Formats: sequence, C-alpha cells, structure tokens
Amino acid sequence: MNPASQSGPRTLVAGIGNVFLGDDGFGVETVRRLAEHDLPGHIEVVDIGVRGVHLAYQLLEGYDTLVLVDATARGEAPGTLYVIEHGTGGSPSPPAATLDGHRMTPDTVLALLDTLCAGTGGEPPRRVLVVGCEPASVDEGIGLSPPVSDAVPEAVRLVEELLRHEEPGESAPRATAGGIPT
Repeated sequence: MNPASQSGPRTLVAGIGNVFLGDDGFGVETVRRLAEHDLPGHIEVVDIGVRGVHLAYQLLEGYDTLVLVDATARGEAPGTLYVIEHGTGGSPSPPAATLDGHRMTPDTVLALLDTLCAGTGGEPPRRVLVVGCEPASVDEGIGLSPPVSDAVPEAVRLVEELLRHEEPGESAPRATAGGIPT
C-alpha cells in the first residue's frame, strides 16, 4: 500500500484477520482505512489477512518496528482497544510455530520469525506492538459488529499516534498491555 523507504528505520503496520469471521476482520479494516492517510515513506501498511507465513517472511526484509492490528479477546467490552508491547508481559509465545497458514496468531508469526532469523541470520523488529480490539463475535459472517466498527476510526488514530512516536530521532512512549502509551 505504501512503499517503504530503503534507508533508515522502517516500520511495518500489518492488519491481521479473517474478513469472513465477523469482528476478526478488524485488523484488515483498520489498515485499509489507515492506508488512505498520508504517511511518511518509511512506513509500510499492508493487509496481511490470514497470510501469517507471508508476514513472517516479509519481516526478514528488515523492519525496525512492527505494528500488528488484530482482533484481541481479553475479556473487556466489545470495541475496547488495547496497545500491547510484545515481550512486556502479554501472552507467552508458543514453544514452536505451528504452520497452519490460516490460523497463525501474532505470537505464532513471531515464533516463526525467530526460527527464520536463526536460520538466515536476519534480525527481528526491535519493537513489536499489537493494537487490538475486543471482538463481539468471530462467528462466520462478513462485516464488523457495531461496537467494533465504531472502534476502527479510534484505532486508526491510535496507530497514527504510535507511528508519530516512531519518527527517527524521537523517543517512543512505552505502551503496556491494555494501556494507552504514556
């Protein structure tokens, strides 16, 4: 969607989810709307959908920051947004990447990336953030529920805020599980 600049720090924003499972399409819809915005050249926005293996291989191209946008069930009210910094106390990573291309969670993608980096000498992103939204339903069906649909514009704003703090030379805020950057 946005070609990334090859020099300096690069950021990848990836929308994850299955648009045929209701609110699981949150990440895809959010990055679709984000891509309509004017973003700096070092930021690439992609709709990964259910292609988790593709995402892991794309990350081998070298990104400093990865922002995953996905439906994230954590037990709050539908439409609740979360910012989770990977590696700061979220869910533990699975011990090995299970290669089911249509059911790869962000943790599984990152575990596969670790395996690929070990085999290729590549480097994983320095920073990984998940912008998640509490789903109301992930049953079969196309379209987001009203609370999740209403959360999409705020999620776009939240991702843009996180990206502003990733500008070269600017110090980034700390994001915590369930919290907004401080």
